[in-house]
Amino acid sequence: MQNNTAINAVDRGAEPAILLPPVTQGLNDDLLVEAKDATELEHRMTLRQALRLYPKAVGWSMLLSLALVMEGYDTLLLGSFYAFPTFVKKFGELQANGSYEVSAAWQAGLSNGAQVGEFFGLFIAGYASDKFGYRKTMIAALITITAFIFIQFFAPNIQTLQAGYILCGLPCGGVFQTITQAYAAEVCPIALRAYLTTYVNLCWLIGQFLASGILRGTLSVDNEWGYRICYAIQWFWPVPIITGVFFAPESPWWLVRHDRIEDASKAIDRLTTKADLDFNTEQNIAMIVHTNDMEKKVSEGTSYVDCFKGSDWRRTQIASTVYLMQAFCGSALFSYSTYFYEQAGLPTTQSFNFTLIQYGLGAFGTMCSWAAMTYIGRRTLISFILLLSIGCISVTASASKGGSWAIGSILLAFILVYNCTLGPVCYALVAEIPSTRLRSKTIVIARNVQNVGLIVNNIVTPYMLNPTAWNWKGKTGFFWAGINAVLFVWAYFKLPEPKGLAYSELDVLFERKISARKFGTTAVDPFKATSTELDGPKSAVAMVENVKEYLT
Repeated sequence: MQNNTAINAVDRGAEPAILLPPVTQGLNDDLLVEAKDATELEHRMTLRQALRLYPKAVGWSMLLSLALVMEGYDTLLLGSFYAFPTFVKKFGELQANGSYEVSAAWQAGLSNGAQVGEFFGLFIAGYASDKFGYRKTMIAALITITAFIFIQFFAPNIQTLQAGYILCGLPCGGVFQTITQAYAAEVCPIALRAYLTTYVNLCWLIGQFLASGILRGTLSVDNEWGYRICYAIQWFWPVPIITGVFFAPESPWWLVRHDRIEDASKAIDRLTTKADLDFNTEQNIAMIVHTNDMEKKVSEGTSYVDCFKGSDWRRTQIASTVYLMQAFCGSALFSYSTYFYEQAGLPTTQSFNFTLIQYGLGAFGTMCSWAAMTYIGRRTLISFILLLSIGCISVTASASKGGSWAIGSILLAFILVYNCTLGPVCYALVAEIPSTRLRSKTIVIARNVQNVGLIVNNIVTPYMLNPTAWNWKGKTGFFWAGINAVLFVWAYFKLPEPKGLAYSELDVLFERKISARKFGTTAVDPFKATSTELDGPKSAVAMVENVKEYLT
């Protein structure tokens, strides 16, 4: 079977598709045919058909992703608090001119505290989600974050606040990022994969937009309740999300990986409707079993160490670098945007207004990215020119009022372009690139690579912007423009295109070490194999018998 991506590439005049043999085969002839039929159905399925067949999967995935509204909200709060008068007066230091300022060192410390918590929380999340499942791990994280918010709310000093951010980072960034991406990638067909995985980015933006609005609304509160109200609102999210997650079906891919075939069949029935008469639960299970068995024969284990072996090592590198691109493309300015606008010369009120606008534009950009990924694919350009323009304007017109407004406007344009391209596409790529058996652990490693990048950002960005430190102001754009030039070269040569490919097809492409630039023009058939390919580190006989027992 040739995949649609390869066929379309040939129609466009690209180089002829190369039909590769598969890596392995894990089912007997009857079930292999069913697996092939299920994969072909996914390739034929249009977006409208997928929405009719999988409306419940869309709903459950969107429900779990609401946890990232909470994370996006919390992430924006801290960066904006550095320009928030009552917060700065409570936790900052009195300056010679009579104003208060949170020092660059403490800005870096607070922001990095959350990243340190995420770093360890991610490894815990990868282990827990593989052992206990996505639902149970998510519920535990939501209960934990509810308790840790008390520390932020009642913090009497900046040291206690630092501890609160470290502890909140454990469940917040650790669990929510990993599970929402993995769950979205596993409960939907190819036609919906890009939409549900990039919806994660939209949830971030919704949270950040809400935070911006609440911050703008509490500017007039001239006491500690000004910032405490912002922390207290975080208690709104966990209870309704926990209730929804409790009733959500577990990922059928996770259930198959744990040999729970009957439960996987029931989960698929709960995720789908009977809108498509060609859809068959038994065939879908056969496809999952086949893909899982292929990957077992390539890599027997599912530990973190296995992410650094064989073709999974290449997948880990790609996922990690894509996440690092998101951190190093200049997005650090978003979290500090209100502070950036202020240091660029805008009044505090207008700085918060610009922050509100930027996240509205970001949400619009994310929806534009859905069309771009449908017709163009995942590979994307980085906004080098816009970042460079910020630096140029800061040099030529930084002393003027018009220059300050121009810098703010160009940053808004950059945010729009970022959320049309790299921002949401990153989540789709990181969810699609890993093998299914190592998906959650690969996402964990990739996210932690990003966290290292974010720690670097959180150290250098405050110094770039803080008037008591380097005071670069808009010239910060030059730094990120240079980084973007390097990342653009890497993306051109190393970033593959997974658009329209089933997970079994991606397995073959990676195992055969196909060049990233040829992923879209190389056709694969993961359903043909020689008898010698049936022998692997673990026989599929037991799995086949389980499938027969439960589905026939």
